[in-house]
Amino acid sequence: MAARTAAARMTRLCPATMEKLARANPRYFSDGKGRILSEEERAAENVYIQKMERERLEKLRRKAEKERLEAEKAKSEIVSTI
Repeated sequence: MAARTAAARMTRLCPATMEKLARANPRYFSDGKGRILSEEERAAENVYIQKMERERLEKLRRKAEKERLEAEKAKSEIVSTI
């Protein structure tokens, strides 16, 4: 209890210092259960994240291409009606 109140007082007294301390500590990969991920699990997670990012970028690329084609089509229809 005393440690909790001391920590609360510290954050109120100097929040900027606490932010600096939080950033200075190294971050470890955690699975949410409190254990640190092994290198193999971390590598598998990185591969999955990269795959999801590639798919998201490909989807955005297709959407931009579709919008570009629709804009060209609309522009050509306007020109042909004039």
